[in-house]
Amino acid sequence: MPDLMRREIRIGSYKATVGLNNPVYRYPKNPILTCHDVNRLWKEPALQVKTVHNAGVAEYNGNVVLLFRSHLRSGRSVLGIARSSNGLDNWRVEPRPAMLPCSEDDLFAEGVNKTRLIENETGGIEDPRIVFLDGEYVITYNAYHASIRNRVHASLAVTKDFKSFTRLGPIANIEMRNIVLFPEEIKNRYAALFRLNDKRPGDIGGGYREIRVGYTDDWRSGRWKIQSKPIIRTAAGPNAMSDKIGPGATPIKTRYGWISIIHGVRNTMDGNPYVLGVALHDLEYPEKVCVSNIPILFPSRADCRVKEDDYIHVPNVVFTCGAIRRDNGTIIIYYGGNDTVLNIGATHEDILVRLCTDYCEIFI
Repeated sequence: MPDLMRREIRIGSYKATVGLNNPVYRYPKNPILTCHDVNRLWKEPALQVKTVHNAGVAEYNGNVVLLFRSHLRSGRSVLGIARSSNGLDNWRVEPRPAMLPCSEDDLFAEGVNKTRLIENETGGIEDPRIVFLDGEYVITYNAYHASIRNRVHASLAVTKDFKSFTRLGPIANIEMRNIVLFPEEIKNRYAALFRLNDKRPGDIGGGYREIRVGYTDDWRSGRWKIQSKPIIRTAAGPNAMSDKIGPGATPIKTRYGWISIIHGVRNTMDGNPYVLGVALHDLEYPEKVCVSNIPILFPSRADCRVKEDDYIHVPNVVFTCGAIRRDNGTIIIYYGGNDTVLNIGATHEDILVRLCTDYCEIFI
């Protein structure tokens, strides 16, 4: 008989059991943030939004801070901030967006090509991830060009207080998105996971099936040595991540290794459903990795509870940009549902690790 590991977790006043067959427990109060929560404060017609999703997460000044993505009614994405003392409820949304597509009025690091960066962000900014490095919060986010289709650069911004943000420009001179930094130096270097754009048309297949690791001595420099060989590549046969894969939340350090919650896509006759998966990286050599061939979360109707006349952006999507580990091994995942609302899922590091070590079959 298989060893079906289980762990008891608590999320707020709720208790639950997670295991290999049900690794993520959906918070009963989902969604935690919707467009209605934001629109009550962003009252200007040009700032009214239709979605709240894909949030980077950080702990700052006694609060959990979410840097969330929202679609304006124009279609462009902007970033806003919400705070909560327990990271679960009573979210306090800031009355203005934290980051809009940049302009001359924004803060720029010395030496940044302002004109190029402003042009890069005219199509919107999306999917922030947050790490604390060298005394400040470092944000990676996707910057879209407004007139060149699929022109996207992963860019950097920094903040010390989540009030002012300084742009540093593209993280590297390569078109790509879904970049996550490891939250500390590894063997005296900084490390990141990269999913490069494919040179062929379309958003699935080819390079979209690969995750690479890169290293640098200075994360501000734009000089990354990205390994040519992918450390994760989806298998050719049908599976839940067969057509696209990418890093999701910032890697979480545990005694077992770095836990990385990733996303994967399978092309179907009725769209491209997104799932969440999990990888386990060696603490000193992140290129040594095992990946569970069993996703940890599939999209369901529970992930996008909205009003009857609410807009739903992309059906059948779960996507994360941030998670927090508690001292007891519980991991709280902040994830978007259908690119429309923001949810919470809870799991345990022991479960995620066991899925990686016992069910690593379809990846290199």
